[in-house]
Order: sequence, then C-alpha cells, then structure tokens
Amino acid sequence: MEARKHLIHWLRDAHGMEQQAESLLSRQSERLESYPDMKARIDRHIEETRSQAQRLEECLAKMGEDTSAIKDLGGKITANMGALMNAASDDEVVKNAIGSYSFEHFEIASYRALIAAAEVAGEEYIAEVCRNILAEEEAMAKWVEQNLPTVTEAFLGFETAGMSGKR
Repeated sequence: MEARKHLIHWLRDAHGMEQQAESLLSRQSERLESYPDMKARIDRHIEETRSQAQRLEECLAKMGEDTSAIKDLGGKITANMGALMNAASDDEVVKNAIGSYSFEHFEIASYRALIAAAEVAGEEYIAEVCRNILAEEEAMAKWVEQNLPTVTEAFLGFETAGMSGKR
C-alpha cells in the first residue's frame, strides 16, 4: 500500500514537472531568434512534453486518481520565474541551454525512480509508460549535451562580430 501511495504522489510530482518543462521550453522557444536548430529541437520537445503530461494523467486515472492543480501551478510559476531571470541576461541562450541540460537530468532521475516505484507497486503498465518517457528525456538530454558547445560557440561568434547572440 505504501508503494502505491508514493507512486501516486510521485506521478503527480512528475505531472507538475512536465507542466514546468512545457512552460520553460515555451518561453525559450518564443525568444529564440538566431538559433534555428535549437528552436526546432525545443519545439519538438514541447510536443513530447505535452504528450508526457497526458500519459501521466492517464496513469493517474488508471489508478483512480487525478493530477494536483497546486503542483502544476507551482511548476508553471517556477518555470516562468526562471525564464524571466534568464531573459534579463545578455547570455540568455547559453544560460537556457545549461538550465535545460540540468532539468533534463532531473527528469531522467525522476523517471528512473518512478519506474522502480511502479515495479514495486505491481503497476507494470505505468512502469512501461515511464520507460518510454525516460527514453524521450534521455534523447533530449543527449541532444543538449551534444549541442551545448555549438550554441556557446555561436553565441561567442555573434558577440565577437558585434551582434547580439543573446537569443
């Protein structure tokens, strides 16, 4: 019973986390101007993130539960505050890329814990949903890792040329 209780709690946390991710990624995408590859990958991940939130809602519904409006709202507020802080920086794009790398790894750790909890609770369907989401998060983390040097170099190139590479 304890495993089920924690699984429900953590699924709600994960849903709030995905709400936060969607807000954060949307703010980043709206502001990107000089990095078309980055914008395209972020836009693709926004769609993945929306799908992830929907799949988490389905997992909760399967368990007879619902999402947490408070956790969802808290995630959105946190994301918007973070985006606002980075928008004030002249190196916004680099800070956003570093933040994305960190956030993706937070999500990866969360889904690994959810998989283990679902397995202990005997919820194999939920474990499989979380494995699929984990694969998407790992792919995004890998993309950010591979492209962080390129984004940083492009930003510095803009700055060296006397142009704003901020976004």
